[in-house]
Amino acid sequence: MKWRKLGKIFDPAAIHLPNNCVEFARSPQALVFDDYVRIYFSAVEEEPGGKLLSRVFYVDFDKSFQRILGYSAHEVIPLGALGSFDEHGIFPFNVYRHQDTLMAYTTGWNRKVAVSVDAAIGYATSTDGGKTFQKLGQGPVVAPSLHEPFLVGDAFVARFEDSFYMWYIHGTKWLQGPGNEAPQRVYKITSARSDDGICWRKDNRHIISDVLDENECQALPAVIKIGDSYHMYFCYRHAIGFRDQAEKGYRLGYAFSSDLVNWTRDDANAGIGLSDSGWDSQMMCYPNVFHCDGKVYMLYNGNEFGRCGFGLALLESDENHPK
Repeated sequence: MKWRKLGKIFDPAAIHLPNNCVEFARSPQALVFDDYVRIYFSAVEEEPGGKLLSRVFYVDFDKSFQRILGYSAHEVIPLGALGSFDEHGIFPFNVYRHQDTLMAYTTGWNRKVAVSVDAAIGYATSTDGGKTFQKLGQGPVVAPSLHEPFLVGDAFVARFEDSFYMWYIHGTKWLQGPGNEAPQRVYKITSARSDDGICWRKDNRHIISDVLDENECQALPAVIKIGDSYHMYFCYRHAIGFRDQAEKGYRLGYAFSSDLVNWTRDDANAGIGLSDSGWDSQMMCYPNVFHCDGKVYMLYNGNEFGRCGFGLALLESDENHPK
């Protein structure tokens, strides 16, 4: 795999977002239309007292990704009601087009007491071309369970071989940070399968091996089929020290598969890494890979978890169709 970086293409400060959201465009996720590409992202609203909420918006680009055609004047999906699994934020927001239906998979966040947050995966659909989405219900479709006890989220959904596949994460433990630091979470990538995109059969196993240590945190899987192979990009980091030590922050990981079940991790051949300087020189995270007009692109966030926007890369291997 070989990617050519096209640079940062969007800064949330360049547009006026509702809800007093002025920073972050986290987890950019593309939905391709005939003559433009809509990119959904989560921005941050700061409540009185310093608490944060994640809200979902979109920005539309022409297919050269050089010009912004428009953006959402309001959040595309409301946060949950009091006590709901998505009361305090939605991030990320994965959209998949199946026939005439736009299906959205949300990661809903809710605050806790002993630890900071918990999460689950919700489902919604759109009837207006992706401008707004309506939830199936107040509860999640994939949630913490016996073997996945907390922090279920980061869903990426695609349909292969007449089935819906979901790649997502779940928490495995909370670690007490050094000194008086708050507990930090550990999470791994897993998968599930569905006939209708709503009822999911979990595989109940970690599918990506660790390269750091047993407490490696893995997030935001994205899978694409190129030729006869399946390729997954994700991000990973250390569990402790990642906020203030650049060498422990997020990097992009890569794995491949021929059967959607067994995955071989191969970060050395990811074909993309940190820049020597600039907006993605300390961190790369939250990748999204997609086809557009015969080419393969990757959206991703850079330093500070996407505080200043997202960038784009183009796959160059074998004219975008590696074997």
